[in-house]
Amino acid sequence: MFARQLSRFDRALIEIERALSTALGATPESMRLSPAVGMPEADLDESARRHAAGLMRVNHTGEVCAQALYSGQAAVARDAATRSQLLTAAAEETDHLAWCGERLDALSSRPSLFNPLWYAGSFALGATAALVSDHVSLGFVVETERQVEAHLGEHLENLPEADARSRAVVAQMQADEARHGKAAQAAGGVDLPSPIPSLMRFASGVMKAVAYRI
Repeated sequence: MFARQLSRFDRALIEIERALSTALGATPESMRLSPAVGMPEADLDESARRHAAGLMRVNHTGEVCAQALYSGQAAVARDAATRSQLLTAAAEETDHLAWCGERLDALSSRPSLFNPLWYAGSFALGATAALVSDHVSLGFVVETERQVEAHLGEHLENLPEADARSRAVVAQMQADEARHGKAAQAAGGVDLPSPIPSLMRFASGVMKAVAYRI
């Protein structure tokens, strides 16, 4: 049997379904066990629980953005190898999304109400970068992962010490993000010119401030 070749309309429907399931859907099934498995749930007071939930909501929103970014880049990538690399990284980001969703449930909290907005903006940003060139697209991955790795390090410092489950998830996410950035750089990602990295940090700061609370 021959595989059916997808039309542009087919691909558009797939992207719409992916967007809806990521931004509005239930916690996806992860391919890897959560690093938190087997660890006891911490007995946090209300202030610590809300703080941990706020940080994990930021991380969850970051993974929604990562899904959108990679999908937007893969949708218009010129090179098949680049597209495959982006989709492979996106699959690991799905694990992160699932792990963060599980932690939010355990902390009696919920994802950001603005996730559909974050998804739409990130998809457009990824597609725009990929339209310039695959090397710029990969460079965007390098810079994104560099900034995400740094903010996850901040979360490891700020999460309640007793919340070992959240800390284990964030530590694994940080390791994965560093690996994704190195892979994108090795594949030909270029350094982004100023002021793009600064603008990315500003946009990320706005997202984190909003997602922590809403």
